Amino acid sequence: MCGIVGYVGQRKAYPILIEGLKRLEYRGYDSAGVALIENGNMVVEKSAGKISSLTTALEGADFGATTGIGHTRWATHGEPNNTNAHPHTGMTGKIAVAHNGIIENYSALREVLKRQGRIFRSETDTEILAHLIEEYYDGNLLQAVRRALTQVDGTYGIAVICLDNPEIMVAARSGSPLVVGCGEGENFIASDVAAVLRHTNRVVYLEDGELAEVTPTGFSITTLDDVVVTPHLEEISWSLDMIEKGGFDHFMLKEIFEQAETLKNAMRGRLNFDEATARLAGLNLQFDELHHIQRIIITACGTSWHAALIGEYLIEEYARIPVEVEYASEFRYRSPIIDPGTVVLVISQSGETADTLAAMREAKRKGATCLGICNVVGSTIARESDGGVYIHAGPEIGVASTKAFTSQIMVLSLISILLARMRSMSFEQGEELLEALQGLPGQVERILMINDEIKELARKYYNVENFLYLGRGVNFPVALEGALKLKEISYIHAEGYPAAEMKHGPIALIDENMPVVVIAPRDSVYSKIVSNMEEIKARKGKIIAIATEGDGKISSLADEVIYVPKVNDFILPIVGIIPLQLLAYHIAVLRGCDVDQPRNLAKSVTVE
Repeated sequence: MCGIVGYVGQRKAYPILIEGLKRLEYRGYDSAGVALIENGNMVVEKSAGKISSLTTALEGADFGATTGIGHTRWATHGEPNNTNAHPHTGMTGKIAVAHNGIIENYSALREVLKRQGRIFRSETDTEILAHLIEEYYDGNLLQAVRRALTQVDGTYGIAVICLDNPEIMVAARSGSPLVVGCGEGENFIASDVAAVLRHTNRVVYLEDGELAEVTPTGFSITTLDDVVVTPHLEEISWSLDMIEKGGFDHFMLKEIFEQAETLKNAMRGRLNFDEATARLAGLNLQFDELHHIQRIIITACGTSWHAALIGEYLIEEYARIPVEVEYASEFRYRSPIIDPGTVVLVISQSGETADTLAAMREAKRKGATCLGICNVVGSTIARESDGGVYIHAGPEIGVASTKAFTSQIMVLSLISILLARMRSMSFEQGEELLEALQGLPGQVERILMINDEIKELARKYYNVENFLYLGRGVNFPVALEGALKLKEISYIHAEGYPAAEMKHGPIALIDENMPVVVIAPRDSVYSKIVSNMEEIKARKGKIIAIATEGDGKISSLADEVIYVPKVNDFILPIVGIIPLQLLAYHIAVLRGCDVDQPRNLAKSVTVE
């Protein structure tokens, strides 16, 4: 959600900024812009739409500036247009600001500044920052930014440059991720390491309440209270190749096809066959603490929330521990009850999701032990949680999550085995479940081999405007996730329901024009789901079934069948979701949609 990149050094800044912004396109945005210090002038160029609109408008320009900031904006205050795009300047035009986040008290600050004679050009909350910094500026940019931020309520990741100090950038963070990239004779600011990885793999993650003053030769970090901070330099282990398409038409398709490998990565070194359990040292809890967990709350948003629902089924079924799943966006506003013995699991691909981070902080304030499940090493949730587990899915560029979802389920599966073996699960059952997990990548590869069949199936249904997804038990969250994937990238209205709930309302929608995707493997509720399919068939609904190989009965009820391998019920959710990911992908492509960057969506949602 929004993206920032900044450069100060000896090279021309403009091509570095544009390249960095393109690396951030996956985060979701609706306008883009750059600010450059060019021959003693602040040059600000911005455009609604894609980065390509900005570069087209600047085609032929040869900027010599060696300092600049760039931004991709996801609109919060004010519609997407050239005026509201970032960077923003104050009245003198000497100071330019790019901002991720939301200034919650912007209305009050705007009125105060208007009374002081300041004229506003945009509808954004960000322009407040430019005017405030300009108001406090007396020759020291860092101190002006510091004083301005003491007036601000809300979240921000900002990059600031000033005409009077062309070799200085100032960055600050509170609730919105920001890193300093360390080069030789040049340095960078970015909201995501992907923006600077071509130039350096050495970064420093800013913490909330920290400011960085960055020059070509170095940087310093202080707090809002002007306390010096010793930076912790980290090296990024993944390569630029990992964020390229690798011959696939879209990042989403590449990431779907990576799942056999990412599932291996999520379980690598974590299967302990000697004791028929999982090895998860990152939880940072002693055996006694794990053994005495009385209740688990899992909080997450979007796709991660669906993974959490699957985790609820697995942990309660196998470990017999009560689990509640909460929307992170609602968790902190309803005064949750945190008893002794309660552990809170927070799930976020990016580790920066604002709602999930806020939920974790609320739980910690109430005394809970908070464990994180996230993908990004060094992210805020990874740093602030009491412990946790990385999913090791590698960078996920497609806005619609695929490989991160299945890796989250894998980690939740491992947690359920670990907790279950401490309680009543036998060695034999633990071993059986570990073997099921170990064989899962091979099963996933088999499913991916029917990609062409699913593509042909998509041709029959890509013109419809409504879908219904049904599942029972642990496959109900799979139905929710399948529906979410379709609506996210194809803009088809789709809803997921527990199959038994169909007759309590949604059955009124079913007719010959309503495709119904039914997740119907041969599991413990197979006979029940078959009955639901009979009800759909009686009303002339079109059934697309996900079924177990060799199941002839399903083919007599369904109009279309996607067969998946017969597997242990424990891993059914992962086996079931992959064909639904492919179906959504191919339908979206056939409809001409922007699969990797769906409209209005952002990859890392860093505002409430």
